[in-house]
Amino acid sequence: MDKNLIQRTISGLVYVLVIAICTTPLGEHIFSSFLPEVKQQYLFYGLITFFLVVGLYECIRIMKFDNGIYKWLVFPVAAIIYYRFSKRFFYHGFFFDVNFSEILSFALIPIAVITLFKYSRELYFENGKLIFTVIYLALPFGFALGLPKFSTLDPDKPFTLEVFMLFVLIWSSDTFAYLTGKFFGKHKMAPKISPKKTWEGFAGGVLLTLILGFFVEKYFPELRGNWMIVGLLISIFAPLGDLVESQLKRSFAVKDSGNIIPGHGGVLDRLDSFIICAPVIYLYFILEKLF
Repeated sequence: MDKNLIQRTISGLVYVLVIAICTTPLGEHIFSSFLPEVKQQYLFYGLITFFLVVGLYECIRIMKFDNGIYKWLVFPVAAIIYYRFSKRFFYHGFFFDVNFSEILSFALIPIAVITLFKYSRELYFENGKLIFTVIYLALPFGFALGLPKFSTLDPDKPFTLEVFMLFVLIWSSDTFAYLTGKFFGKHKMAPKISPKKTWEGFAGGVLLTLILGFFVEKYFPELRGNWMIVGLLISIFAPLGDLVESQLKRSFAVKDSGNIIPGHGGVLDRLDSFIICAPVIYLYFILEKLF
């Protein structure tokens, strides 16, 4: 058997297991016998923080920062922004208010994406690299903290599965799109950025992710929102996330963001769809609550 396939399979299974432990009550259950003070929200926060830190490092590597002040400002600036979300996470402050700074934060993400595709020369300047990196990573991972529900005061309100199901639907969207594109794909979606993506694959990903979203909605009614709508949003924005990271690597002539996951690349290679989908789903949850 191909050694690379074995490596990819093992590292992929470990990756999925880590996600499951950190985004479902399974993690707290595993630790309860020997570390009862470890709560599920701590595992989830640790996972998202780890993704942010490694993602920042990979983005610095991809964009080839000079060894100057802007390179060293990335982590503290991102930490300040992420700290604001962290306070809301631990004090259950999400979904109680939508302020101007949060609205501005949402607007900055599409601006950063448009800059990458239309005005990529701006990212060759060190200040442009700094601004893009912070917006591209600190904001989405910050919004990801607001997706699950939990209560440290009420044991009848355990940590919910929104983030785990988000990962499941992203994986299904990618898998369905790949398989549909492989067997039926003829029309390229973005041949210069991602040659393997086709419109037929995109359509297959949308259809089958909608079906899976229906079953999530049916069997997990405690989750926020309507998961057929969530499935539709994921099937649309997950491919965009992949294109954004592909364009970023293409702009700076880099093949992989890293090698932290053997056979799969770096954190940004695995989480490109999540980075775009997390704030989109968070925004949907807010709109669904308001209207």
